[in-house]
Amino acid sequence: MPRTEIRTRTVEVAPGAQLWTEVRGAADAPPLLLIMGAQASGLGWPEEFTDALAVRHRVIRYDHRDAGRSTWSYDQQPYRITDLADDALAVLDAHGVARAHVVGLSLGGMLAQLLLADHPDRILSATLLGTCALSGRPLVEADGTETAAADLPGIDPRVLEMWAQPVEDHGLEAELDRRVAHWRLLSGEELPFHADEMRERERRIIEHAGRYDVSTAHGRADYSGMERTEELARNTVPTLVIDASAEPVFPPPHPRHIAQVVGNARMVAMPGMGHALPRECLRPLAEAILEHAAAASAVPAAS
Repeated sequence: MPRTEIRTRTVEVAPGAQLWTEVRGAADAPPLLLIMGAQASGLGWPEEFTDALAVRHRVIRYDHRDAGRSTWSYDQQPYRITDLADDALAVLDAHGVARAHVVGLSLGGMLAQLLLADHPDRILSATLLGTCALSGRPLVEADGTETAAADLPGIDPRVLEMWAQPVEDHGLEAELDRRVAHWRLLSGEELPFHADEMRERERRIIEHAGRYDVSTAHGRADYSGMERTEELARNTVPTLVIDASAEPVFPPPHPRHIAQVVGNARMVAMPGMGHALPRECLRPLAEAILEHAAAASAVPAAS
């Protein structure tokens, strides 16, 4: 697949805070915003996947505050996680986008839900991956059995154990070793893990950022005020929920819970996928998003 034209610029989202952004695809194509997870650079969206979406869309990806090439400012200017949803809107505004298709992974999926709840007029469609519902509503099974949201399966203990370990500076290659081991855990155990590919992806991210230390800002930021039960129940924006069978952070049945909580939502299965974007899933995932966005664009906007 030929590489599409790539354009970059910075966007100011708060005094002293600028975000690195990138756009690829035709300028007149329907816009599609990619929102990465906590501590993750926008370059975490693989090139093959981004290029596949850019065949039909003007794809925008960006680095959150305290990630990648954006401003690392939390220690000087603390912010709330909800502020990162406002950052996503600021990125759209800076690129002259009134409404966009939005794809969010992990924390990015939470931010996408905040946009659905608080700014549905800005969203053409949403796709949610590796995330949890911003709702205390219980999961209801087919037989009527209810599971409280707080009782849904938690994060794999092996992942929690790794997250609890302090990140020490032992040099670039040691940091790459640590990141590869981290992604091995996050990828689950159903598909082969391509360590060399992940190492090169992380090396590009480090070169892009110009540093290999790891910010803890998103883990320390205030997560309060994010529940949107009633607003999400009223949602009319077409929403696709990816059901990743090997997800270790928000494992099944979290996708079913989201699909129940969010109005106008449906699920698509992604067998073998974990909390990462492996090569085996890039094409089917891109195709599912493209099909979803096309179907949403064909439906007149709700009033």
